Formats: sequence, structure tokens, C-alpha cells
Amino acid sequence: QQEKEDLQGKLELREHLSQTAGKSEATPTPSKNTDLEMKQLQCKLKNSNNEITKQSTSIKSLKNEVREKEERIQELQAKISRLERDLNMKRHLIEDLRSRLKANQENEKTSNETLKSLERKVKSLTENCLNKKTSIDSLKQRLNVATKEKSQYEQMYHKAKDELEKKDLKLTSLETKVIETECAMTELETAASQQLHGLAKQSGQALQTVQKQLLLTSDKVEEFITFVKTLTRELQHSVHELRTKIKQAKKMGEARAYKKGLSQESFQLAASILNVSTTDLEEILEVEDDEETAKTKMEFEKDKEWLQYIQKLLEGQFPFASYLMDAILEKLNEKKKLVEEYSSLMKHTV
Repeated sequence: QQEKEDLQGKLELREHLSQTAGKSEATPTPSKNTDLEMKQLQCKLKNSNNEITKQSTSIKSLKNEVREKEERIQELQAKISRLERDLNMKRHLIEDLRSRLKANQENEKTSNETLKSLERKVKSLTENCLNKKTSIDSLKQRLNVATKEKSQYEQMYHKAKDELEKKDLKLTSLETKVIETECAMTELETAASQQLHGLAKQSGQALQTVQKQLLLTSDKVEEFITFVKTLTRELQHSVHELRTKIKQAKKMGEARAYKKGLSQESFQLAASILNVSTTDLEEILEVEDDEETAKTKMEFEKDKEWLQYIQKLLEGQFPFASYLMDAILEKLNEKKKLVEEYSSLMKHTV
């Protein structure tokens, strides 16, 4: 473009010079050199115009290429922004996946630990099941033994019931005998008093007869005392037997109630906690407590005191029949209550 402007300036200068030369007649005509130079300049101008057109076409094509490249650059920038956005999203996704992977690894660790603990629990449960199976077998055997014992106890109960009925009959007969002996004693006392009043009046033979009668009455009294002592001992022994039977029946009832209240699993669990077998646990449950032992001791002391009281009555002064009757009736009432309690307990156990 600059060359073109220079050439156009030169041409304008030449034209101006030619015009000025045509106007002034005094100036000579241009020479051939100037014409040649004009032609050369025109040729250069044409060439430069051609070059300019080429350059302009090339510039247009370059502008088009630049525009296309700018569009391509914009597309690439948009694509790059999309890729960057995708890249950021992928980074976030990777970080999320990493955090999830870390959490999953931690969860896997915890799940492995829980799995190990569950395996240990399963192992312990299988061992418990085997132990429970063996304990169930032993309990079945013990149940068979208990059923046999139950049948034996039922037989013993019926036998004891029959014996109690027989003893009741004996007691009623003994009571009648005691009443008869008391009447005889009162008669003997009255007879002795009458005979003592008449001793002064009677002769020596009458005195001998009275002495014989006194000896006879003393023998009868001794027999009566031995009878009362044996009666009291038998009565105390039967009461003691009834108490022991009642205690045994109560123990059986409590053990059965305890076994019914407890399930088999809880009974075995209690045995495993105490580190003893189920048989040992049952024996522990059947052991008497301190209160029961104290009660038995107190009952033994009462029986001892009762026997001593009977002995004092027999060795004391007359009259003692009413006191003796009261003491024996008290023991008989106690035995009657014990019989009723034992029969009710055996009915419940059966």
C-alpha cells in the first residue's frame, strides 16, 4: 500500500508536470526517457495493483481463516470449559468415591469384626446347645427317677394314711383307757381315804388287807405311770414323724413349684452361672434354711419340755389327772392338726 501511494504520488507529479509543460509553450516537449519512465511507473503501478488485489484476496482469505479459527477457538474454549466442568465433576465424583471407599473399608472392618464376634457367638451357642442336650438327657433320666419316686411316695402316703387311721383308733382307745384309769384312780383314792379313816377302828387283819390293797393300788399306779410314759413317748414320736413327713412334703412341693416357675433354660442358666450341675443346684434348693432349722430346734425343745412336764405331773402330788389330761389333749390336738396339714399337702402334691 505504501508503494502504491508513492507511485500514485509520482504519477500525479508527472501529470502535473505534463500539464504545466503543455500550458507553457516555452517549455520543450518531454523526452523519451520520461515516457519510458512513465511506462515503467505505470507497469509498476499495475503490478502493484495486481499485488494489492492478491494481497487483499489473501487478506480476506486470512480473515476468513482467522474468523474460522476464532470460531474454532471459541468452540474449543467452550469445549475446554465443558471438559473442565466435567473434570471438576469427575474430581468431585472421585473424591466422593474415595470417601465412600474409605467408609466402605471401615464398614468392612466393622462387618468383619461383627462377623468374627457372630462366629464366636455361634460357636458358643453350639457348645451351649450340646450342653443343653446332655442336660436334657440327664433331666429325662431324673424325670423317670422322679416318677418312680412319686409312685413310691404315693404308696408311702397310702400306707401312712392307713397307719394314721390305726393310730387314731389306738389313740381313741387310749383316751378311753386314760379316762377309765382316772376314774379308777379317783375310786382308789376315795377307797384309800375311807380305808384310812376306818383303820383306827379295824383290827390288825383289816390293816393287813388294807396294806395289801395299798400295795395293789401302788402297783396299779406304777403300771399307770408306765402306761402314761409310753403313751406320751409314742404320741411325741408320732408327732415328730408327722412333722418330718410334712417337711419332706413341703420340700417336694416347693421344688416342684420352683421347677414349674423356672423354665428348663433358666434352670440350666442358673446352674451355669453358679458353676454347678443341675443336680447340685436342686440339692442346694432342697437344703433347709436357717429359719427352718431354728423352727425344728424350737419344736424339739417344746417336745422335751412337754415330756418333762408330764414327768413332773406324774412325780408331783395328787390330784394331777386334770392337768395330765389337758397336756395329752394338747398334744393330741397338735397331732390332729399335723395330720390334716399332711393330708392336704399330699392331696396338692398328688
